[in-house]
Amino acid sequence: MAITESTAAEAYAALHADATALLRDWRPTRPEAADARDRTLALLAAGPIAMSRQHRPGHVTASALVLDATGSRVLLCLHAKFSRWVQLGGHCEPVDRTLVAAALREATEESGIAGLRIDPVPIDVDVHEVRCQGGSLHHDVRFAVLAPPAAVEQVSNEAEELGWFPPDELPEPLAGGTAQLVAPALSALRRSPLRLAP
Repeated sequence: MAITESTAAEAYAALHADATALLRDWRPTRPEAADARDRTLALLAAGPIAMSRQHRPGHVTASALVLDATGSRVLLCLHAKFSRWVQLGGHCEPVDRTLVAAALREATEESGIAGLRIDPVPIDVDVHEVRCQGGSLHHDVRFAVLAPPAAVEQVSNEAEELGWFPPDELPEPLAGGTAQLVAPALSALRRSPLRLAP
């Protein structure tokens, strides 16, 4: 079923307001992220429809770089559609009230790990082309997530494989932009209430 601007306004109003406020207040982690943030705020000017995957000019997505309880490994997904290793994440849904909730939902669904904890401050924003709607843009807001000790992942239907990797030994082929998330994710988890285990 196609989402119209009026149904999007109802379904995505809270999420749109959250995304707009979050990005207006966010301090970018790199110059390219500042440009991506500004482009995403411009997209959000279209209204709540910009949160829906049916918005052809582009839509906001949420993703998460999951670290293990010690911060010594990251969990990546060999994506079934484009056969590259990438952080977990995807499209926002009407059930999501915040971008943090969307990223945490996606990370939980795609990893099968219960008890994930998320830092509520984005670590990156990236705009990239995708094949949605015959060609569109993902305005991806990215977060750091911490897995509980002894977490065991379960492959979802969106992945060919899941794997834990040391931050300096990421697998190939790697999706563009994934490696740049490691340093800000480690930094975020060290400064946030989600302290890394010693």
